[in-house]
Amino acid sequence: MKIPSIRTLRRYHRISHVGEIARRYFAMNAFDGVLTILGVLVGGFFGHVRDAGAIVTLGMAASFAMGVSGFYGTYMIERAERSRSLAELEESTLTDLKDTDIGHASVYASIFVALVDGFSPFAAAVIAVSPFFLGSSLAIEDAFYISFALVFAELFGLGVFLGSISRERIIFSGLKMVTAGIVIGIVGYLLGTTS
Repeated sequence: MKIPSIRTLRRYHRISHVGEIARRYFAMNAFDGVLTILGVLVGGFFGHVRDAGAIVTLGMAASFAMGVSGFYGTYMIERAERSRSLAELEESTLTDLKDTDIGHASVYASIFVALVDGFSPFAAAVIAVSPFFLGSSLAIEDAFYISFALVFAELFGLGVFLGSISRERIIFSGLKMVTAGIVIGIVGYLLGTTS
């Protein structure tokens, strides 16, 4: 199988109009990844888990699961939708399009959005857990506080990103995303104090 050049991939990208869909998947699943890992961190903090290795194991397992789920689920969904659209286009034109740029762009789009969908929650989660990779060279309490700061920075950054796309007030958009993290923190605190 011939590996397509960058120029060819750019053409497929343009033909498939996949940029907007990929942006949507990126923001949505990075948000899921950040909130999921925040749940792990809050549970660890208020559950008095003070072993950096345990937090790394939990965090990496969760981020890997989100990455695989995002890639596989999105690939299957996007492939089904793209295959249907291609089949409808073939019916209306009475032409086999599988070995054309349109057909190849359809396959490209499925793989591209699956990679974006799988990578975004994984990367967001790994960034949040990264202080715990330092192990005993960083006090466990400090690792938690730095991780919480990274999580809220990621949430705010995602809000700014979405605000810039929608051309709304980016600060307000960032704060709306941060609010979701605060809610998770409050619920985690309440669960920790009642258990």
